[in-house]
Amino acid sequence: MKLSRRGALGLLAGAGQAAVTSRLLGAVINSPANPVGRVATSLERTLAKGPFEPTWKSLKAHYETPDWFRDAKFGIWAHWTAQCVPEQGDWYARRMYLQGDPAYDYHVKNYGHPSKVGFKDIDIMWKAERWDPEALMDLYQAAGAKYFMALANHHDNFDNYKSKYHDWNSTRVGPMKDIVGTWGAICKRRGLRYGVSNHSAHAWHWFQTAYGYDAEGPLAGVRYDGFTKKSLVGLNPQELYVGPNLVVPDGFTSAQKMLSWHNANDRVWDEFPPADNPDFTNTWFLRCRDLLDTYKPDMLYFDDTGLPLGQTGVDITTHFYNSNMALHGGRNEAVVFGKEFVPQHRGAAALDLERGRSNDILPLPWQTDTCIGDWHYSREVFEQHKYKYAKTVIHLLADVVSKNGNLCLNIPLKGDGTIDSDERQILADLAAWMPINGEAIFGTRPFTVYGEGPPDPVKTGNFNEGNGRPYTSEDMRFTVKDGRLYVIALGWPADSKLKIKTFARGSKELPSEISKVEMLGVGEPCSFERNSNELVVKLPTQKPNDIAYGFRIEVSRLNTSS
Repeated sequence: MKLSRRGALGLLAGAGQAAVTSRLLGAVINSPANPVGRVATSLERTLAKGPFEPTWKSLKAHYETPDWFRDAKFGIWAHWTAQCVPEQGDWYARRMYLQGDPAYDYHVKNYGHPSKVGFKDIDIMWKAERWDPEALMDLYQAAGAKYFMALANHHDNFDNYKSKYHDWNSTRVGPMKDIVGTWGAICKRRGLRYGVSNHSAHAWHWFQTAYGYDAEGPLAGVRYDGFTKKSLVGLNPQELYVGPNLVVPDGFTSAQKMLSWHNANDRVWDEFPPADNPDFTNTWFLRCRDLLDTYKPDMLYFDDTGLPLGQTGVDITTHFYNSNMALHGGRNEAVVFGKEFVPQHRGAAALDLERGRSNDILPLPWQTDTCIGDWHYSREVFEQHKYKYAKTVIHLLADVVSKNGNLCLNIPLKGDGTIDSDERQILADLAAWMPINGEAIFGTRPFTVYGEGPPDPVKTGNFNEGNGRPYTSEDMRFTVKDGRLYVIALGWPADSKLKIKTFARGSKELPSEISKVEMLGVGEPCSFERNSNELVVKLPTQKPNDIAYGFRIEVSRLNTSS
């Protein structure tokens, strides 16, 4: 049971919004790439020319992850939108329209009922008035970041850049700043690779809660502001809220049953173009192409299973690869991220594991993206000190890098553009560890095995980062670079003797001779003994930090996995 798009448009017209209804039924943008009533073809979209054709087969045949990304290993992400203003954590723009959700309760108490004050108004409230991107980038680079990711738009359908095709953007509403452009200019001045994340392909269903209503209470049945025709800034809220695609029907009298309806309908993670709203898909393509052509990023992150919106995602990826090659003298320096690629599509873009880990070395370079707390700023996470602190971050980084991956870490900003004291301490702790131990991270490649330690039940996938066991002094991760072998010990042994079974004399993984073992940051070599069971390295009596410990091992010949 759902209200049809045409029926919902009738509600708009019945509310005196005939002009809005007409616009939603027709083409928003007069362009060959946005034909009336259907999704544009690849030919109509004017893709950049080059060796990549808009097919999965071509993307897979021609794509190879650039070395710069394989060398970089660690990036920092500013996953920042107006959803950070209330400081209530993830998915506020959706949850504030779900009666019974804590975000709904917070919104009613602090801003008003969502039939009167909606997320469009939170966008307007967002000012970013204390944002100092140069100072933040100083902290990020000191913490070891070799690339930076800027959020271009989220499921809330607001563009953080000067969009030619979307009025609801940060240069016209809220901050009145080109956020992506500012971040990108800073990165380019510093020689730092940077990317943009595009999450808006899901806005057409994710944001449909704005067209709902209270099932219970004094305002039961009153539709939320999704059906509003005006905003305080003179823009049409329908452009922000995407128009009615999956509108909850009248008649619910239970908030719990309405939530079940939302979860079964507009909460479903649908990667296909909305059948009844081709304008959304066509405009999404134009917005994304504008983002790439204007700001020329090195990376494009999609929060999608595979690529977004069917053929449209293949088209925009093709355009990005070919246009990037034109910028780099025929070399493709671009990286596109997607999730859960089916086997026949693997290799067309880089695999991303959201809040995820791999249980072994993956054959192709990949990335874990995660956050120290919620993706959008949460005051509760800060006040209860629930962040991933530096030890957890570095252990995750060592694990990911040893398995041929990179780590992209979000440090959530407040709505005003600042970070809190705990976040500053995390960055400071990373900045203390990286100069000494980063040699075992940056520019490395996997060894033949990723490391050793007791069995870990985690399987490769998304959202599994909290499922593993705690690391101990038995856990180590291995990397290689320039003919040297590196070990990152994730714990300090009580007897100050590091025992590495993988490097026993005569072992299959390391048959060659070991000539020297050095602890990174210590001026003198470590004494060691190698027998048929293990390599035993004698450590200093005092551990240098409470996080993890890097070692450089000189060998006569070294095997690698790639």
